[in-house]
Amino acid sequence: MNSPSHSELSRRHFITQAGLGLAAVSTLSRAVAQGSTANSRIRLGLVGCGGRGQWILDLFLAHGGYEVVSVADYFQSRIDEGLAKSKLTGVRTFTGLHCAQKMIAAGGLDAVAIISPPYFHPAQAQAAVEAGLHVYLAKPVAVDVPGCHSIAESGKNARRKGQIFLVDFQTRTNEFYIEALRRLHSGEMGDVCFGEATYHADRLAIKVPPGTTEARLHNWVFDQALSGDIIVEQNIHAIDVMSWTMKDSPPVRCTGTGGRRVRIDVGDAWDHYALAYEYPNQVGVTFSSRQFNAHGEPGGINNRVFGTKGVLSTKYGGQVMIRGAGDVFYRGGATNAIYKEGAVANIKAFHERVLRKDAANVTLEPSVTSNLVAIMGRTAAQEKRTVTWSELIASKKKLQADLTGLQA
Repeated sequence: MNSPSHSELSRRHFITQAGLGLAAVSTLSRAVAQGSTANSRIRLGLVGCGGRGQWILDLFLAHGGYEVVSVADYFQSRIDEGLAKSKLTGVRTFTGLHCAQKMIAAGGLDAVAIISPPYFHPAQAQAAVEAGLHVYLAKPVAVDVPGCHSIAESGKNARRKGQIFLVDFQTRTNEFYIEALRRLHSGEMGDVCFGEATYHADRLAIKVPPGTTEARLHNWVFDQALSGDIIVEQNIHAIDVMSWTMKDSPPVRCTGTGGRRVRIDVGDAWDHYALAYEYPNQVGVTFSSRQFNAHGEPGGINNRVFGTKGVLSTKYGGQVMIRGAGDVFYRGGATNAIYKEGAVANIKAFHERVLRKDAANVTLEPSVTSNLVAIMGRTAAQEKRTVTWSELIASKKKLQADLTGLQA
Protein backbone atom coordinates (compact mmCIF):
# COMPACT_ATOMS: atom_id res chain seq x y z
CA MET A 1 0.00 0.00 0.00
CA ASN A 2 3.06 2.27 0.20
CA SER A 3 3.02 2.83 -3.55
CA PRO A 4 -0.64 2.73 -4.60
CA SER A 5 -1.70 3.09 -8.22
CA HIS A 6 -2.94 6.51 -9.26
CA SER A 7 -6.53 5.35 -9.25
CA GLU A 8 -6.03 4.10 -5.68
CA LEU A 9 -4.76 7.54 -4.70
CA SER A 10 -7.82 9.11 -6.24
CA ARG A 11 -10.57 6.71 -5.22
CA ARG A 12 -12.50 6.95 -1.98
CA HIS A 13 -15.14 4.31 -1.75
CA PHE A 14 -16.85 5.52 1.39
CA ILE A 15 -20.24 4.15 0.43
CA THR A 16 -22.22 5.62 3.24
CA GLN A 17 -25.00 7.67 4.08
CA ALA A 18 -25.82 9.62 7.10
CA GLY A 19 -26.87 12.90 7.75
CA LEU A 20 -30.28 14.31 6.89
CA GLY A 21 -32.40 16.05 9.48
CA LEU A 22 -29.92 15.85 12.35
CA ALA A 23 -31.18 18.65 14.53
CA ALA A 24 -32.26 16.25 17.25
CA VAL A 25 -28.72 15.15 18.01
CA SER A 26 -28.16 18.21 20.20
CA THR A 27 -30.08 16.43 22.94
CA LEU A 28 -27.93 13.30 22.86
CA SER A 29 -26.19 12.03 25.99
CA ARG A 30 -22.71 13.42 26.52
CA ALA A 31 -21.64 10.82 29.09
CA VAL A 32 -18.47 9.80 27.27
CA ALA A 33 -14.90 9.50 28.49
CA GLN A 34 -13.44 11.91 25.91
CA GLY A 35 -10.20 9.95 25.75
CA SER A 36 -8.84 11.07 29.10
CA THR A 37 -5.30 10.21 30.15
CA ALA A 38 -6.80 7.72 32.59
CA ASN A 39 -8.33 5.96 29.60
CA SER A 40 -5.97 6.60 26.69
CA ARG A 41 -7.81 4.24 24.33
CA ILE A 42 -10.22 6.40 22.39
CA ARG A 43 -13.60 4.80 21.74
CA LEU A 44 -14.06 5.34 18.01
CA GLY A 45 -17.00 5.07 15.66
CA LEU A 46 -16.27 4.71 11.94
CA VAL A 47 -18.68 6.24 9.43
CA GLY A 48 -18.08 4.76 5.99
CA CYS A 49 -16.85 1.24 5.33
CA GLY A 50 -16.01 1.41 1.63
CA GLY A 51 -12.53 1.04 0.16
CA ARG A 52 -10.77 3.81 2.05
CA GLY A 53 -12.93 3.30 5.12
CA GLN A 54 -11.82 -0.32 5.39
CA TRP A 55 -8.21 0.67 4.73
CA ILE A 56 -8.12 3.43 7.33
CA LEU A 57 -9.92 1.21 9.85
CA ASP A 58 -6.85 -1.03 9.88
CA LEU A 59 -4.60 2.02 10.44
CA PHE A 60 -6.66 3.11 13.46
CA LEU A 61 -6.41 -0.43 14.86
CA ALA A 62 -2.66 -0.62 14.17
CA HIS A 63 -2.08 2.59 16.13
CA GLY A 64 -3.11 0.83 19.34
CA GLY A 65 -4.70 3.85 20.97
CA TYR A 66 -8.18 3.32 19.57
CA GLU A 67 -10.98 0.91 20.43
CA VAL A 68 -13.32 0.69 17.46
CA VAL A 69 -16.73 0.08 19.01
CA SER A 70 -19.14 1.07 16.21
CA VAL A 71 -19.22 1.01 12.42
CA ALA A 72 -21.82 2.73 10.22
CA ASP A 73 -22.46 2.43 6.49
CA TYR A 74 -25.48 2.44 4.23
CA PHE A 75 -24.66 -1.10 3.08
CA GLN A 76 -24.55 -3.94 5.63
CA SER A 77 -22.45 -5.93 3.14
CA ARG A 78 -19.73 -3.28 3.29
CA ILE A 79 -19.72 -3.39 7.07
CA ASP A 80 -19.51 -7.19 7.09
CA GLU A 81 -16.67 -7.12 4.59
CA GLY A 82 -14.69 -4.53 6.57
CA LEU A 83 -15.14 -6.26 9.92
CA ALA A 84 -14.16 -9.61 8.45
CA LYS A 85 -10.98 -8.16 6.93
CA SER A 86 -10.04 -6.51 10.21
CA LYS A 87 -11.09 -9.54 12.28
CA LEU A 88 -13.20 -7.30 14.52
CA THR A 89 -15.99 -8.84 16.61
CA GLY A 90 -18.49 -7.45 19.10
CA VAL A 91 -18.79 -4.18 17.18
CA ARG A 92 -22.12 -2.38 16.95
CA THR A 93 -23.26 -1.76 13.37
CA PHE A 94 -25.66 0.78 11.89
CA THR A 95 -27.05 0.98 8.36
CA GLY A 96 -29.20 3.22 6.17
CA LEU A 97 -28.97 6.86 5.11
CA HIS A 98 -29.18 7.92 8.77
CA CYS A 99 -26.61 5.40 9.96
CA ALA A 100 -24.30 8.08 11.39
CA GLN A 101 -26.99 9.67 13.56
CA LYS A 102 -28.10 6.21 14.71
CA MET A 103 -24.55 5.42 15.76
CA ILE A 104 -24.09 8.73 17.56
CA ALA A 105 -27.47 8.39 19.31
CA ALA A 106 -26.46 4.95 20.62
CA GLY A 107 -23.70 6.63 22.65
CA GLY A 108 -20.54 5.09 24.07
CA LEU A 109 -18.18 7.02 21.77
CA ASP A 110 -15.38 9.50 22.31
CA ALA A 111 -14.80 10.25 18.62
CA VAL A 112 -15.97 9.56 15.09
CA ALA A 113 -13.96 9.09 11.91
CA ILE A 114 -16.07 10.29 8.97
CA ILE A 115 -14.94 8.53 5.80
CA SER A 116 -18.16 8.85 3.81
CA PRO A 117 -19.10 10.57 0.53
CA PRO A 118 -18.49 14.30 1.06
CA TYR A 119 -22.13 15.19 0.40
CA PHE A 120 -22.88 13.86 3.89
CA HIS A 121 -19.91 15.41 5.73
CA PRO A 122 -21.47 18.69 6.97
CA ALA A 123 -24.49 17.04 8.62
CA GLN A 124 -22.46 14.17 10.04
CA ALA A 125 -19.77 16.48 11.46
CA GLN A 126 -22.39 18.79 12.96
CA ALA A 127 -24.12 15.85 14.62
CA ALA A 128 -20.86 14.59 16.11
CA VAL A 129 -19.80 17.99 17.45
CA GLU A 130 -23.22 18.67 18.95
CA ALA A 131 -23.02 15.27 20.68
CA GLY A 132 -19.69 16.24 22.28
CA LEU A 133 -17.50 13.99 20.12
CA HIS A 134 -14.10 14.58 18.56
CA VAL A 135 -14.10 14.49 14.74
CA TYR A 136 -11.61 12.98 12.29
CA LEU A 137 -12.86 14.09 8.86
CA ALA A 138 -11.81 12.92 5.39
CA LYS A 139 -11.25 15.48 2.68
CA PRO A 140 -13.01 17.21 0.97
CA VAL A 141 -15.05 18.67 3.78
CA ALA A 142 -18.10 19.51 1.65
CA VAL A 143 -19.47 19.70 -1.90
CA ASP A 144 -20.86 23.25 -1.91
CA VAL A 145 -20.35 26.65 -0.29
CA PRO A 146 -23.09 26.30 2.37
CA GLY A 147 -21.55 22.95 3.30
CA CYS A 148 -18.14 24.56 3.72
CA HIS A 149 -19.64 27.23 5.95
CA SER A 150 -21.33 24.51 8.00
CA ILE A 151 -18.02 22.67 8.46
CA ALA A 152 -16.33 25.94 9.47
CA GLU A 153 -19.03 26.54 12.07
CA SER A 154 -18.84 22.96 13.40
CA GLY A 155 -15.06 23.23 13.66
CA LYS A 156 -15.28 26.50 15.54
CA ASN A 157 -17.88 25.05 17.90
CA ALA A 158 -15.60 22.09 18.51
CA ARG A 159 -12.73 24.45 19.30
CA ARG A 160 -14.91 26.45 21.68
CA LYS A 161 -16.00 23.27 23.48
CA GLY A 162 -12.51 21.79 23.67
CA GLN A 163 -13.18 19.07 21.08
CA ILE A 164 -10.66 18.03 18.45
CA PHE A 165 -11.56 18.49 14.77
CA LEU A 166 -8.95 17.22 12.29
CA VAL A 167 -9.15 17.13 8.48
CA ASP A 168 -7.08 14.35 6.90
CA PHE A 169 -4.84 15.90 4.21
CA GLN A 170 -1.65 13.87 3.77
CA THR A 171 0.64 16.45 2.14
CA ARG A 172 0.60 18.85 5.08
CA THR A 173 2.16 16.17 7.32
CA ASN A 174 5.13 15.45 5.02
CA GLU A 175 8.54 16.74 6.15
CA PHE A 176 9.70 17.67 2.65
CA TYR A 177 6.54 19.61 1.80
CA ILE A 178 6.68 21.35 5.18
CA GLU A 179 10.31 22.45 4.78
CA ALA A 180 9.92 23.49 1.15
CA LEU A 181 6.85 25.58 1.95
CA ARG A 182 8.65 27.12 4.94
CA ARG A 183 11.44 28.25 2.64
CA LEU A 184 8.99 29.61 0.08
CA HIS A 185 7.04 31.57 2.70
CA SER A 186 10.21 32.92 4.37
CA GLY A 187 11.15 34.60 1.09
CA GLU A 188 14.14 32.43 0.19
CA MET A 189 12.77 32.01 -3.36
CA GLY A 190 12.19 35.73 -3.74
CA ASP A 191 8.87 37.11 -4.95
CA VAL A 192 6.36 34.66 -6.39
CA CYS A 193 5.77 35.25 -10.09
CA PHE A 194 3.32 32.51 -11.05
CA GLY A 195 2.45 28.88 -10.45
CA GLU A 196 1.03 25.69 -11.92
CA ALA A 197 -1.07 22.86 -10.46
CA THR A 198 -2.12 19.66 -12.21
CA TYR A 199 -3.98 16.48 -11.32
CA HIS A 200 -3.92 14.06 -14.23
CA ALA A 201 -5.14 10.50 -13.70
CA ASP A 202 -6.72 7.63 -15.59
CA ARG A 203 -10.41 6.95 -15.06
CA LEU A 204 -11.78 5.21 -11.99
CA ALA A 205 -13.56 1.87 -12.11
CA ILE A 206 -17.35 1.54 -12.11
CA LYS A 207 -18.34 -0.45 -9.01
CA VAL A 208 -21.77 -1.69 -10.11
CA PRO A 209 -23.80 -1.21 -13.30
CA PRO A 210 -25.44 2.24 -13.16
CA GLY A 211 -29.16 2.81 -13.32
CA THR A 212 -30.49 2.60 -9.75
CA THR A 213 -30.34 4.89 -6.74
CA GLU A 214 -28.28 2.35 -4.80
CA ALA A 215 -25.89 2.21 -7.75
CA ARG A 216 -25.41 5.97 -7.31
CA LEU A 217 -24.12 5.30 -3.81
CA HIS A 218 -21.81 2.55 -5.04
CA ASN A 219 -20.55 4.82 -7.86
CA TRP A 220 -20.65 8.05 -5.86
CA VAL A 221 -17.30 9.32 -7.15
CA PHE A 222 -18.95 9.86 -10.57
CA ASP A 223 -21.89 11.79 -9.08
CA GLN A 224 -21.57 15.59 -8.85
CA ALA A 225 -23.87 16.03 -5.86
CA LEU A 226 -22.39 13.16 -3.83
CA SER A 227 -18.73 13.86 -4.63
CA GLY A 228 -18.58 17.55 -5.55
CA ASP A 229 -17.18 16.50 -8.97
CA ILE A 230 -13.58 15.45 -9.65
CA ILE A 231 -12.21 18.93 -8.97
CA VAL A 232 -13.55 18.88 -5.39
CA GLU A 233 -13.27 15.18 -4.53
CA GLN A 234 -9.91 14.21 -6.06
CA ASN A 235 -8.27 17.30 -7.57
CA ILE A 236 -8.38 19.03 -4.20
CA HIS A 237 -5.03 17.40 -3.36
CA ALA A 238 -3.31 19.62 -5.94
CA ILE A 239 -5.54 22.61 -5.15
CA ASP A 240 -4.77 22.32 -1.43
CA VAL A 241 -1.02 22.49 -2.14
CA MET A 242 -1.69 25.45 -4.48
CA SER A 243 -3.58 27.17 -1.67
CA TRP A 244 -0.80 26.33 0.79
CA THR A 245 1.86 27.87 -1.46
CA MET A 246 -0.25 31.04 -1.51
CA LYS A 247 -0.23 31.07 2.33
CA ASP A 248 -3.87 29.93 2.35
CA SER A 249 -4.96 33.35 1.16
CA PRO A 250 -7.89 33.13 -1.26
CA PRO A 251 -7.63 33.95 -4.98
CA VAL A 252 -9.20 37.15 -6.24
CA ARG A 253 -10.96 35.55 -9.21
CA CYS A 254 -11.06 32.45 -11.38
CA THR A 255 -12.03 31.65 -14.96
CA GLY A 256 -11.81 28.53 -17.05
CA THR A 257 -13.48 25.67 -18.81
CA GLY A 258 -13.85 21.91 -18.81
CA GLY A 259 -16.32 19.24 -19.69
CA ARG A 260 -17.47 15.65 -19.92
CA ARG A 261 -16.31 14.26 -23.24
CA VAL A 262 -14.42 11.01 -22.68
CA ARG A 263 -15.86 9.30 -19.59
CA ILE A 264 -19.57 9.47 -20.38
CA ASP A 265 -20.76 6.00 -19.36
CA VAL A 266 -21.62 6.70 -15.72
CA GLY A 267 -22.78 9.58 -13.51
CA ASP A 268 -22.64 13.27 -14.37
CA ALA A 269 -19.21 14.37 -13.08
CA TRP A 270 -16.91 16.10 -15.56
CA ASP A 271 -13.74 14.39 -16.72
CA HIS A 272 -11.47 17.44 -17.24
CA TYR A 273 -10.91 21.04 -16.14
CA ALA A 274 -8.63 23.88 -17.32
CA LEU A 275 -8.60 26.98 -15.09
CA ALA A 276 -6.76 30.20 -14.34
CA TYR A 277 -6.73 31.54 -10.78
CA GLU A 278 -5.58 35.09 -10.06
CA TYR A 279 -4.11 35.80 -6.62
CA PRO A 280 -3.25 39.24 -5.13
CA ASN A 281 -0.33 41.14 -6.70
CA GLN A 282 -1.23 39.71 -10.13
CA VAL A 283 0.09 36.25 -9.34
CA GLY A 284 -1.53 33.74 -11.68
CA VAL A 285 -1.79 29.99 -11.05
CA THR A 286 -3.00 27.71 -13.80
CA PHE A 287 -4.76 24.45 -12.97
CA SER A 288 -5.69 21.48 -15.14
CA SER A 289 -7.05 18.01 -14.47
CA ARG A 290 -8.19 14.97 -16.36
CA GLN A 291 -9.68 11.66 -15.35
CA PHE A 292 -9.53 9.49 -18.44
CA ASN A 293 -7.02 7.35 -20.31
CA ALA A 294 -4.15 9.45 -21.71
CA HIS A 295 -2.54 6.50 -23.52
CA GLY A 296 0.65 6.46 -21.49
CA GLU A 297 1.21 10.20 -21.11
CA PRO A 298 2.60 10.73 -17.57
CA GLY A 299 0.18 12.15 -15.04
CA GLY A 300 0.24 12.73 -11.30
CA ILE A 301 -0.45 15.36 -8.68
CA ASN A 302 2.05 18.13 -9.42
CA ASN A 303 2.62 21.71 -8.27
CA ARG A 304 5.20 24.28 -9.33
CA VAL A 305 5.82 27.81 -8.07
CA PHE A 306 8.19 30.14 -9.94
CA GLY A 307 9.89 32.82 -7.86
CA THR A 308 12.45 35.48 -8.72
CA LYS A 309 15.21 33.37 -7.11
CA GLY A 310 14.06 29.79 -7.49
CA VAL A 311 11.42 27.23 -8.47
CA LEU A 312 9.48 24.96 -6.11
CA SER A 313 8.50 21.60 -7.61
CA THR A 314 6.36 19.02 -5.79
CA LYS A 315 4.79 15.72 -6.76
CA TYR A 316 2.48 13.72 -4.51
CA GLY A 317 4.19 10.33 -4.47
CA GLY A 318 7.30 11.78 -6.12
CA GLN A 319 10.02 14.36 -5.50
CA VAL A 320 9.78 17.64 -3.57
CA MET A 321 12.60 20.14 -4.15
CA ILE A 322 13.55 23.77 -4.77
CA ARG A 323 15.85 24.63 -7.67
CA GLY A 324 17.88 27.80 -7.26
CA ALA A 325 21.40 29.13 -6.93
CA GLY A 326 23.46 28.81 -3.74
CA ASP A 327 21.49 28.62 -0.51
CA VAL A 328 18.20 28.78 -2.36
CA PHE A 329 18.62 25.16 -3.52
CA TYR A 330 16.79 22.55 -1.42
CA ARG A 331 17.26 18.89 -2.29
CA GLY A 332 14.13 17.76 -0.45
CA GLY A 333 13.29 14.11 -1.03
CA ALA A 334 10.90 11.46 -2.27
CA THR A 335 7.33 11.13 -0.99
CA ASN A 336 6.66 7.63 -2.33
CA ALA A 337 4.84 6.50 0.83
CA ILE A 338 2.91 9.73 1.45
CA TYR A 339 -0.54 8.16 0.93
CA LYS A 340 -0.15 5.84 3.90
CA GLU A 341 2.36 7.84 5.94
CA GLY A 342 0.15 10.94 5.85
CA ALA A 343 -2.86 9.07 7.18
CA VAL A 344 -0.76 7.36 9.86
CA ALA A 345 0.62 10.75 10.93
CA ASN A 346 -2.87 12.26 11.15
CA ILE A 347 -4.22 9.31 13.15
CA LYS A 348 -1.30 9.70 15.56
CA ALA A 349 -1.79 13.48 15.80
CA PHE A 350 -5.53 13.07 16.41
CA HIS A 351 -4.89 10.70 19.31
CA GLU A 352 -2.26 12.98 20.85
CA ARG A 353 -4.45 16.05 20.59
CA VAL A 354 -7.40 14.28 22.22
CA LEU A 355 -5.22 13.25 25.16
CA ARG A 356 -3.64 16.72 25.46
CA LYS A 357 -7.04 18.38 24.98
CA ASP A 358 -5.40 20.48 22.27
CA ALA A 359 -8.40 21.91 20.43
CA ALA A 360 -6.50 24.49 18.37
CA ASN A 361 -7.78 22.53 15.35
CA VAL A 362 -5.18 23.99 13.01
CA THR A 363 -6.32 21.98 9.97
CA LEU A 364 -9.80 23.53 9.95
CA GLU A 365 -9.46 26.91 8.20
CA PRO A 366 -6.89 25.83 5.56
CA SER A 367 -9.03 22.82 4.62
CA VAL A 368 -12.17 24.92 4.26
CA THR A 369 -10.28 27.48 2.17
CA SER A 370 -8.87 24.95 -0.29
CA ASN A 371 -12.31 23.33 -0.55
CA LEU A 372 -13.81 26.71 -1.46
CA VAL A 373 -11.04 27.31 -4.00
CA ALA A 374 -11.96 24.00 -5.67
CA ILE A 375 -15.66 24.93 -5.71
CA MET A 376 -14.69 28.31 -7.18
CA GLY A 377 -13.00 26.55 -10.10
CA ARG A 378 -15.94 24.23 -10.64
CA THR A 379 -18.35 27.17 -10.62
CA ALA A 380 -16.28 29.23 -13.07
CA ALA A 381 -15.95 26.34 -15.51
CA GLN A 382 -19.52 25.07 -15.33
CA GLU A 383 -21.11 28.51 -15.45
CA LYS A 384 -18.66 29.67 -18.18
CA ARG A 385 -17.73 32.95 -16.50
CA THR A 386 -15.30 34.64 -14.16
CA VAL A 387 -16.11 34.11 -10.49
CA THR A 388 -14.77 36.40 -7.74
CA TRP A 389 -13.98 35.25 -4.22
CA SER A 390 -16.42 37.67 -2.59
CA GLU A 391 -19.18 36.40 -4.86
CA LEU A 392 -18.31 32.78 -4.17
CA ILE A 393 -18.39 32.91 -0.38
CA ALA A 394 -21.80 34.61 -0.48
CA SER A 395 -23.27 31.79 -2.58
CA LYS A 396 -26.32 29.98 -1.18
CA LYS A 397 -26.38 27.37 -3.96
CA LYS A 398 -26.59 23.79 -2.70
CA LEU A 399 -26.00 20.56 -4.57
CA GLN A 400 -29.01 18.32 -4.00
CA ALA A 401 -28.87 14.52 -4.31
CA ASP A 402 -32.26 12.90 -4.86
CA LEU A 403 -31.96 9.70 -2.84
CA THR A 404 -35.67 8.89 -2.85
CA GLY A 405 -36.36 5.23 -2.21
CA LEU A 406 -33.26 4.50 -0.16
CA GLN A 407 -33.53 3.02 3.31
CA ALA A 408 -33.49 5.63 6.08
